[in-house]
Amino acid sequence: MQPTDRFIRWIVSLGALAASAALWWPLPSHAMRVKEVATVQGVRSNALVGYGLVMALDGTGDSSTGVPFLPQSMIALLQQNGVTVPQGVNMQLKNVATVMVTAQLPPFARPGQTIDVTVSSMGNAKSLRGGTLISTPLRGADGQIYAMAQGSLLVGGAGAAAGGSKVQVNSLNAGRVPDGATVERSVPTSIAQGDSLQLDLSASDFNTAREVARVINRKMGDGVAQALDGRSVRVRVPESAEARVAFMADVENLQLELAPPSAKIILNGRTGSIVMNESVTLAACAVAHGNLAVVISSTPIVSQPAPFARGRTVVSEQADIQIRAQPGSVIEMPAGAKLADVVKALNSLGATPQDLLAILQAMKSSGALNAEIEVI
Repeated sequence: MQPTDRFIRWIVSLGALAASAALWWPLPSHAMRVKEVATVQGVRSNALVGYGLVMALDGTGDSSTGVPFLPQSMIALLQQNGVTVPQGVNMQLKNVATVMVTAQLPPFARPGQTIDVTVSSMGNAKSLRGGTLISTPLRGADGQIYAMAQGSLLVGGAGAAAGGSKVQVNSLNAGRVPDGATVERSVPTSIAQGDSLQLDLSASDFNTAREVARVINRKMGDGVAQALDGRSVRVRVPESAEARVAFMADVENLQLELAPPSAKIILNGRTGSIVMNESVTLAACAVAHGNLAVVISSTPIVSQPAPFARGRTVVSEQADIQIRAQPGSVIEMPAGAKLADVVKALNSLGATPQDLLAILQAMKSSGALNAEIEVI
């Protein structure tokens, strides 16, 4: 066998070994980064809102009688463009709708940049499809104008009506204008001021604050980061703007090794949704589950008088009320150390999500459920 053939077989064997090792070798666990648990204080978006008009609707706009401020808005718009409207003129507008325009001004936005806007009907317009938003100033919480919005609407809904019948999919009274607003004023930030920045954690946790400060000090040097409390970490940053940006870019990508979150269960009483994290555990307990059904039936009774009698037909109802209580057996639920065990134990009850809401709350009161319950 030639040395070259021997070398090729050795390479093939090595590749097969590596491919098989990929199947059993444990993959490294995904670690969270600082940017996923904390944000820089002052670096956030700002809500903008404005009042405007949508034109070019195909007879689906607001009615002047139902929306009394529509003619006033049209008169003000015409006067701004040099058109004088005689007093007492009855304006019958069918192709115009009054709307509220909202947008989010991202951090570090500069004049000339564009942002998306959302347009929502205020009056009784049937549809905004095909409309055009007229130039609308968008103001911030301080009353200053930060952007100007204008453009054609994109409405995701669809509908048709004929002969008294109507079919509609999604809402036709709201739409978006991609890149429909131009930024006119920027919001100053405190990122270039002082010799330090503050990282605000998304959730209050002393362990997370300590871990963020620890990884920053390990990478950038001792004393650079200091945990102030369970939700904020102060970081000392360089003086120059370029070095500060590079420094924060490195800090945001540092990986964290966080402990499991505290046990928590979220209950939605309106929809019956139940969400629990992996830290939820269950102690041994016994649960009796049964259904109580109340059935009310009504039977009409007609009383007919005899022939040639001077009476009248009387219709009454006889109500029958029954209460049916299905037997509920006592089910022993073993102690569960993992989320899968908790779910398996609860599924053994055969209860609906609405029943589980009451069962979980009762378990919490008895001390068998190791979790915090939050009802939304």
